[in-house]
Amino acid sequence: MSQPSPRTRPTAIAVWLVIAGAIGWWAAFSLTMERFHQLANPGSAASCDFNPLVQCTANLASWQGSVFGFPNPVLGLGAWVAPIVVGMAILAGARFQRWFWLLFELGLTLALVFVIWLIGQSIFVLGTLCPWCMVTWIVTIPTFYVVTLHVLRTGILPAPASIRRGADRLMGWVPVLAVVSYAIVAVIAQLRLDVLGALF
Repeated sequence: MSQPSPRTRPTAIAVWLVIAGAIGWWAAFSLTMERFHQLANPGSAASCDFNPLVQCTANLASWQGSVFGFPNPVLGLGAWVAPIVVGMAILAGARFQRWFWLLFELGLTLALVFVIWLIGQSIFVLGTLCPWCMVTWIVTIPTFYVVTLHVLRTGILPAPASIRRGADRLMGWVPVLAVVSYAIVAVIAQLRLDVLGALF
């Protein structure tokens, strides 16, 4: 079975990167505006506060919401530009070198690790589910899968032929992988926070 060439322009991946980047950027922008609102109006509730469980205020006000010394959404404002630029560049005909794809994959891996940590903090420590944070989780997970499978199947990330073939087949299953990932998070949240009981 022939393998996809690293030189093949991944148009579908490019389109997803633009869409995911735009959604992620909007979520980060919305959270940033909520933080500005809170700073200007101390003690006020965020517009995304629906109940004690589903809210943004607790997350934004916690130390977990400013891990690097500034609000996490500010990091998202800068980081989510990268997938948009990469996707648009690919659509325009750009072909990136191997080192670029490896750095991009590293960035997405770090993003996924950060998101997993934030999910754990939200569910097990803060006991809340931030709507805009969840939007970020929703787009980060499949974006990581898409790029990881791409660099594996094309040989950009060195791997045995069997793994490359497996990555190529799994690419069509990314939506299923994402849904399974969401389901795992949902089950954990339900067991820990009784989400359905809080909503209904």
